Amino acid sequence: MNVFLGSDGVAASPALSPGTPAPLVLMLSAAHPAADVRVVRKEGAALAAAGHRVLHLCPGGAGAPTAVDGVGIVTHRHRRGLGLLALARQAAALRPAVIHASEPDAWLAALLAARRCGARVVLDVHEHYPSRLDARLPALLRPLARGAIAAACRAMGRAADAVVVAKGGLDAPFAGRPVLAVRNYAPAPGGVPRRHGPGPVTLLHLGAIGRARGWPQMLDALALCPPGTRLLLVGRFTDGSEPEFRARAAALGLGGQVEVTGWLAQDAALARAAEADIALVLFQRGEENHRLALPHKLFDAMAAGLPVIAPHFAEEVATVVRAAGCGVLVDEADPAVVAAAVAALAEPARRAALGAAGRRATQGLFSWDGEAARLVGLYRGLLARPLGAGTAAVGAV
Repeated sequence: MNVFLGSDGVAASPALSPGTPAPLVLMLSAAHPAADVRVVRKEGAALAAAGHRVLHLCPGGAGAPTAVDGVGIVTHRHRRGLGLLALARQAAALRPAVIHASEPDAWLAALLAARRCGARVVLDVHEHYPSRLDARLPALLRPLARGAIAAACRAMGRAADAVVVAKGGLDAPFAGRPVLAVRNYAPAPGGVPRRHGPGPVTLLHLGAIGRARGWPQMLDALALCPPGTRLLLVGRFTDGSEPEFRARAAALGLGGQVEVTGWLAQDAALARAAEADIALVLFQRGEENHRLALPHKLFDAMAAGLPVIAPHFAEEVATVVRAAGCGVLVDEADPAVVAAAVAALAEPARRAALGAAGRRATQGLFSWDGEAARLVGLYRGLLARPLGAGTAAVGAV
């Protein structure tokens, strides 16, 4: 069902039939899309599978899906500033029992909505938000900005009923609050793993791409690889650097070895990923969120049976790669080192062994099932208590 804002910002038509007994869980996004992997295809789907009635209120329009993996979709026209008041009114009008908010704008809208409708609020923390402005500010101002953002996070955390984090290192701004880790691990892999054979390899980068995610190093490394080696980018440029990327590829004589698909829906993206041989996760230093990254693309590559080349400094990623035994850790800033790692994976049997280890890890040590069970347990506790009974003890990171 698609619901659009009326002139006052409230849903123009009812999203729910009157008298429906099951309490509503509202996944609230100011920016995440209708079929977002974490918000909908992992968290929302896990709650729906456990018997909860779940809607995702998210940006969109007439082309948005009506449901994804058991989660109903309700759209809004995202507006910043005072638009959050309209978003809060729309969320409250849906009469949810719990609002699960997925970024700082949505946290604030959820807390405002809860004052209207009495819902409980869960803050879902995906990134290290205090450092988000670092790249835009001079070094002298960064500590002040981090402090101010951390203070805002603490204030919203105190007002919420629970805080959920997607990876380690994100709980510090919520000191004094119980925090539950629901990490971005992988759903059970489907299909068959990649069958690794001889011949030139295809290198894969999944997801958003930009200079800070390593395309200059990827191109320079590709230029050092054996003839016929290809680079497949499944995703879109998010920093406006695509013309520069294409110019650099042409200057290196790599135009025929590079393919950029642009954004693809998840199933289509994973189908293209299955054609590749080695996955690249080349976050560059300089951003705290890169040090703490735990991206979906890592687990998507592992589930597909692809070995991974990843940075030493990215602590969460490196921990997974070491524990799973699924790839090679490198100095991400040195194209020669990246190219040497590709050469070390030239043997099909080695790629197959590392890929199989990664796939096994997504079915066990890094399976989404355990994360989903913790999330469902949190909601069981939240919905079992009457309003005003206090904040749930949700465990620790």
